[in-house]
Amino acid sequence: MQIGVDLGGSKIEVALLSPGGDVLYRRRTATPRSYRAVLESLVPLVGEAAQEAGEPCSVGLGIPGTISPATGLVKNANSTWLNGRPLAQDLAEILGQAVRIANDANCFALSEARDGAAEGADSVFGVILGTGVGGGLVIDGKGHIGANAIAGEWGHNPLPWPGTDESPGPPCWCGRHGCIETFLSGPGLSRDHEGRTARHLEAEVLVARAAAADRDSAASLARYEERLARALAHVINIVDPDIVVLGGGMSNVARLYQNVPAIWGRWIFSDRVDTRLVPPKHGDSSGVRGAAWLWPADARS
Repeated sequence: MQIGVDLGGSKIEVALLSPGGDVLYRRRTATPRSYRAVLESLVPLVGEAAQEAGEPCSVGLGIPGTISPATGLVKNANSTWLNGRPLAQDLAEILGQAVRIANDANCFALSEARDGAAEGADSVFGVILGTGVGGGLVIDGKGHIGANAIAGEWGHNPLPWPGTDESPGPPCWCGRHGCIETFLSGPGLSRDHEGRTARHLEAEVLVARAAAADRDSAASLARYEERLARALAHVINIVDPDIVVLGGGMSNVARLYQNVPAIWGRWIFSDRVDTRLVPPKHGDSSGVRGAAWLWPADARS
């Protein structure tokens, strides 16, 4: 059995997986907003899952950033209190065993490629559309990390083909303006709507109002879809994946799967587009499954 942990911007999820990939135990808690508090939350969660297993288990962790190959410290996390911290080392010392850490979007993509919505595909691009925006790439069943551990880091490229009202774009926590994340995250959708209407709505409320034919909410969601189509067209032009799987809270918006592919051909450099856009098979638990699979099934630490 293997333990996976998904350290998200709003929740921490831990799961115990059987050798066949079934979730035998799962628990969620809110994500604290300090490094020390995160460590203090992770340790008992992992301990409870290990106690449930009753045997030694490997531990894999997905984070909204990555581990720098140069320093071994966390980098690029939109949960900025993790950046510059020796998370892998600290957890290993506290737990008394090695912990493998990867970007949460990479974990998500790995889960969906292995036995999820993209099972059997040669190339898979997994997208997280949540508190932040990320991407992960799986080729021939293996996660592609890259020389700098940033493969698939789609959210911190500029929104492609911007309109005059989209440039330079909103400020991003990374220090730049107009990153894809500032437009396509859940908070980004809310910010765009508020900028047009002077009314703040959380993303899920806005989506519900759009479904109920609220004109302003429907217009904001239509802008979101068009921007998502442009942003994914950029990926398809470079990677040309067989399938794109959406994750995160915005992946629950059913109309995206019809509307976005109907739009993205305007920017894709091809006579036709066979790439499919699909929802995740494993929902918002996909990332935690992929984290568990950062270790081979027979690994024990």
